[in-house]
Amino acid sequence: MRVTPVAAKSILTPSKIPGVDYSLNPYVGCVHGCRYCYVARMPHIRTRGMPWGEFVEAKINAAELLQRELRRAQPGKVVIGISTDPYQPVERELQLTRHILEAFLDGYPAAERFEIRILTKSPLVLRDAELLRELGAEVGFTVTTDSEKIREIFEPRAPAISLRIRALRELKRAGLRTYAFVGPLLPMLPEMLVEMLAGAVDRVIIDRMNYPWRVRDLYRTYGLEYALEDEFFVDLARELVELFSRQGIPAELTWRWATKLRRDSLGL
Repeated sequence: MRVTPVAAKSILTPSKIPGVDYSLNPYVGCVHGCRYCYVARMPHIRTRGMPWGEFVEAKINAAELLQRELRRAQPGKVVIGISTDPYQPVERELQLTRHILEAFLDGYPAAERFEIRILTKSPLVLRDAELLRELGAEVGFTVTTDSEKIREIFEPRAPAISLRIRALRELKRAGLRTYAFVGPLLPMLPEMLVEMLAGAVDRVIIDRMNYPWRVRDLYRTYGLEYALEDEFFVDLARELVELFSRQGIPAELTWRWATKLRRDSLGL
């Protein structure tokens, strides 16, 4: 693992995702190295010349930049962790994400204009629960399957699913709003996943594997080709929406997938 400190030129990046105004990523690269991650194929990542999961660039001036940018940025929703996990292991020592949260607090009243959402796979987020509660932030965990065996294939360096669920429950008990990002949908027993998340989250967002051809060989290696077919994603998403609804948990598809399904008249 190579960790390199870098000085970023900006930190609040305008987002093209509907309902999200800014993305904020304290790091480039991610030690979790999830094998389906779309970021690994982006041009600015591939030019680094190192395998995905084996390098991290730490934006050491992130908090300082944020303090300046908050004063002139338009109000909006900020998602921390769209392109990298803000609580990956290097955060334990570098604390860039924590400093960013402190910058939001120090930036009041300007910072009051921003709604903060976290997305992670790491229980390390519990360290900052009090800061997040003061900010009124929403905290989400990516949970792609109920199976540790499947998780070990696709997310070999990421925290165990059980640890993510436990962290969600602790955050909810601490008074924070929580959500699960179930994406990309991996092979699972949907009833088990819903049972695990019931009582731990306020809402669920569901996404498919957006670039299936990039991971087809991996699926073939483990005899999972069926889980790359459109029918798998559509049928599983329908079932999850219904099962979560029975638990009183609203579940929705990501905007890109929902748009495609409407266009293809698949009925979701």
